[in-house]
Amino acid sequence: MSKHKERHYSDRVGWLRAAVLGANDGIVSTASLVVGVAAASSTRSEVLIAGIAGLVAGAMSMAAGEYVSVSSQADTEKADLARERHELETDSEFEHQELATIYVNRGLDPSLARQVADQLMAHDALAAHARDELGLTETHSARPIQAALASASTFAVGAAVPLLLMLVSPATYTIALVVGGTLLSLALLGGLAAQVGGANVVMGAGRVTLWGALAMIATAVVGAIFGTVV
Repeated sequence: MSKHKERHYSDRVGWLRAAVLGANDGIVSTASLVVGVAAASSTRSEVLIAGIAGLVAGAMSMAAGEYVSVSSQADTEKADLARERHELETDSEFEHQELATIYVNRGLDPSLARQVADQLMAHDALAAHARDELGLTETHSARPIQAALASASTFAVGAAVPLLLMLVSPATYTIALVVGGTLLSLALLGGLAAQVGGANVVMGAGRVTLWGALAMIATAVVGAIFGTVV
């Protein structure tokens, strides 16, 4: 008999969130920077330098931000596990009852809930409480380095898109081609992320594209104003 292995979208939530966030920020922030600087009537070399600086700074910022935030999550998880371990050592009977109550609330008969709690705690008491009391699992555990690397690398890849568009476009059409190419890239990214995560593709593509368009409009207006004034 063949074995059936189920695939769940939640298994991807850790790296998917960081990767999508990084790529989206890379595309939007760098494209907005390029459009804003270009709208200020800057030279092509100035726009390119600003874009490259934005890529490097943004990638490092994303890596640092993800590492710090996810590390804080990991520290909280470790603190909760340490407290749970202490409670298991000092008041095992109460922890048995607490776990059994959780299963009763989920629909098990009290006697069966007690048996399940006894067997799970005999196997691995801390793992049972981590999963069913604290909601901590290996799949969703915090991984700071993974999140930092995913965000930084995808930010750099995303940021390279508007820079490449700028390099291949004629000087007079730089803004139009960067904006058009960026919106298309955002739509593809949003749709792909939604598909991988099991969400609505059209909605995923639409919301990413909308916010990207608003960001570029804002920076273009600012660039045009400052370019005129300065």
